[in-house]
Amino acid sequence: MEGETIADAMRRETKEEIAVSVSDMLKVAELTFTFPSNQAWDQVVHVYTARTWEGEPTESEEMAPAWFALADIPYTNMWPDDIFWLPLVLQGKLVRAQFTFGENDVILEKNVAIVGEL
Repeated sequence: MEGETIADAMRRETKEEIAVSVSDMLKVAELTFTFPSNQAWDQVVHVYTARTWEGEPTESEEMAPAWFALADIPYTNMWPDDIFWLPLVLQGKLVRAQFTFGENDVILEKNVAIVGEL
């Protein structure tokens, strides 16, 4: 929404999409996605974690939240880039990454870096 910060948008979207209000959050990754075959899909995604929240994660049209043990995260059911950056974030690292996607969600190029700050 116009005038909204990225952090404010994250709070709003979290409330709208899973009925949870977050407060104690930390930006942990910045992911750039490019799609040479459809540049309208190009985007930068800002990833946050939250240690505290109010409400119970609830399914919506956008997502069906579920809890997993770290060893059981179903990477094969997720976007193909997730396996390259999410384990680092879950280890407490800050990540900046770029992914270029071809047809059928194939990663053509990737660059994943651990950074000191975002």
